[in-house]
Amino acid sequence: MNWQRSGFRQSLAPLLLMMLLIAVLEASASMLVAADRQRVPWTTSKVVGSPDPPLPYRVSRAYEKLPLFAPVYLRPEPGTDRIFFVDHKGDWKEPGGLRVFQDREDASSSIALLPLDRLIYGFCFHPGYRDNGYIYLITNGPMPEANKQNRISRFTVDRTAEGLIKVESELVILEWDSNGHNGGDLAFGPDGFLYCPTGDGTSDSDTLATGQGLNDLLAVMLRLDVDHPTADKAYSIPADNPFINVPDARPEIWAYGFRNPWRMDYDHESNQLWLGQNGQDLWEQVYLIRKGENYGWSVQEGGHPFYLERPKGPQPITPPAADHHHQESRSLTGGVVYRGSKFSDLAGCFIYGDYSTGKIWAIRHDGTKVDFHQEIADTTLQIAGFSLNAAGDLLIVDHAGGFYRLEPTPPQEPSVFPRKLSETGLFASVPKHELLPSVIPYSVNVQLWSDGAHKERWLAVPGEEQIDYTSTRGWTFPNGSVLVKSFALEREAGRPETRRWIETRLMVRQQNEWVGYSYKWNDEQTDAELLDSSGSDVDFEIVDAAADGGVRRQTWHYPSRAECMVCHSRAVNYVLGLSENQMNRVHDYGEEKVNQLQMLSDLGFFKNPLPKPLEELTKLPGPFDPTVDVNQRALAYLHANCSNCHVEAGGGNAQFSAEIDAKPETQRLIDVRPVHTAFDIQDARLVAPGAPERSLLFHRMQRRGHGQMPPIGTNLLDKPAIELMRDWIQQLPASVDAPKPDSSATEKVSKADEK
Repeated sequence: MNWQRSGFRQSLAPLLLMMLLIAVLEASASMLVAADRQRVPWTTSKVVGSPDPPLPYRVSRAYEKLPLFAPVYLRPEPGTDRIFFVDHKGDWKEPGGLRVFQDREDASSSIALLPLDRLIYGFCFHPGYRDNGYIYLITNGPMPEANKQNRISRFTVDRTAEGLIKVESELVILEWDSNGHNGGDLAFGPDGFLYCPTGDGTSDSDTLATGQGLNDLLAVMLRLDVDHPTADKAYSIPADNPFINVPDARPEIWAYGFRNPWRMDYDHESNQLWLGQNGQDLWEQVYLIRKGENYGWSVQEGGHPFYLERPKGPQPITPPAADHHHQESRSLTGGVVYRGSKFSDLAGCFIYGDYSTGKIWAIRHDGTKVDFHQEIADTTLQIAGFSLNAAGDLLIVDHAGGFYRLEPTPPQEPSVFPRKLSETGLFASVPKHELLPSVIPYSVNVQLWSDGAHKERWLAVPGEEQIDYTSTRGWTFPNGSVLVKSFALEREAGRPETRRWIETRLMVRQQNEWVGYSYKWNDEQTDAELLDSSGSDVDFEIVDAAADGGVRRQTWHYPSRAECMVCHSRAVNYVLGLSENQMNRVHDYGEEKVNQLQMLSDLGFFKNPLPKPLEELTKLPGPFDPTVDVNQRALAYLHANCSNCHVEAGGGNAQFSAEIDAKPETQRLIDVRPVHTAFDIQDARLVAPGAPERSLLFHRMQRRGHGQMPPIGTNLLDKPAIELMRDWIQQLPASVDAPKPDSSATEKVSKADEK
């Protein structure tokens, strides 16, 4: 027996040596392949420009030499050639300052007028400014205290040639607590009274429930007589204010029902008071403000239901003059009524825009109805305000650091944007669905639910350009990059061989912005045609033994261009699947299977080396992998399907974060009461530990139509995910002690964070 064992070892030794040699050679070959990986530059892109006709106007930089950091407001000084402006230094949570410069195109410097320990939101000049030098400011502070107040102050500008502000001249007109949506603007009407819009004073969902109330100064339009102070106040109440004789109502109120008004203009010629307002879940609003009217918040979000169960104010709700879905506007900025001489088609129009999308619109009201409303420009600006200079030129305030003018769009050549996939410069063969070697395939750890469609993905980065890699949220791609995602449906359920391509979506980055385009495949599967900007719905018949009659009808939604950007939001840096925790996985490239992050790094797609070894990088687990803890599987699914909105500044307002790495104080999901409708569920929670039947997250996932989650992009239930959520909620311990919604959260002052 010992001999047999010894002989066995001796006979095995050459075999082990050979196996070791093969392993070494394979490892060497693998290293050689990695070392020899060569990036094929993508140089064939035809995805340039836009398929849509140009809008009538564009913007151009004004006062290019003027140093600016984060401007938010400007107005020309009456009777001079100077322009006053507010520049928020540092980030939005640091004090701002009022400054002035000479209105010359070559202006290269400005003078500080009023540095404060408060955020300045806006200002206006007294109608008699040329004589009295009065300037009125609306501010919030003190910074960085947790409890803040809005303040209307009057300062005096020295009538000497220097025209400086006397800091000691401040007269506080009015103060009120406001720790969130603070509103912030001022204007004198033709009646000589001062108007000031205020927000609901919170950071989300009107948690003080003040929107429909008249007993405080939140969520209202104030109207004050600052020229006739009383013995105990620096103002008096105009005799015709609408609520002056209403019990318990604040007599300063002119109108009410606002969430967060951001920029207004009182046009004296038409006697119209216009206002732009930041919406919440889905809608942004523009209002024409009238005496004593109720504008709905928070029973309604603009003209749409919000908290219908909340008590309404005494007046009927007046709908906005216009509202914009979040498909096209995410943080609306009010503007000014144009009375200049350059653009006759805009005469009398209220010009307003959007901070997040850079779009600009014009609206005009004849006193009875809106008789003109049109998008007039699409820019890359972070629009914080509008103004007219002394010459009547329209100026746009870019919070990213500039002032801009509106100008007509010059004549352009017809668009050459590809109308077919075969014209994009991405495909080697469209009928075979074969992309060029320079276009890199990729996959993700956790799929976004798309009504059961099969999906494949690619990325294309021009030339030798590189990606800014980050370990959190989406990566930043260079201009000219294109992301490709194709969708296929099984025409016979359960038979992958019956798949047919129905849609290919392109995400295109140009001028530092992403835009989504949908191409619809033809029946012959030879090419796909670009859909127009409004998108489309198409029904497909699916052979399905589980359906009545063996056939079911499935509606596929082709999103509008703007709708793409609801999910691909600024908050998550637009690219949902191209993040470390989604891309950290092995992908089958055909000739080899290798980790995607390693492959992209080896090919030189990243500006810097990977920050850690692959095994130390973040990675989402598979939601339906039974070997993984159910808590991690459920959180991974929520991260992939919900965190694009349910994240700080993402637009979802249930006050929880669905990011897998969210800390308990920001997750606010487990055993937390809802801030929206509970759908008549008794003792409802967002997630009720041990009780799926009381969990709104579970309930919304099972709805289609009003109240469904996700709110767009899906018509079918994700049944495996619903069962996953049921299992997860059932095993959660009922004693979980989680933070409740924070009704006193301080304001995220940045317009980018407003959503």
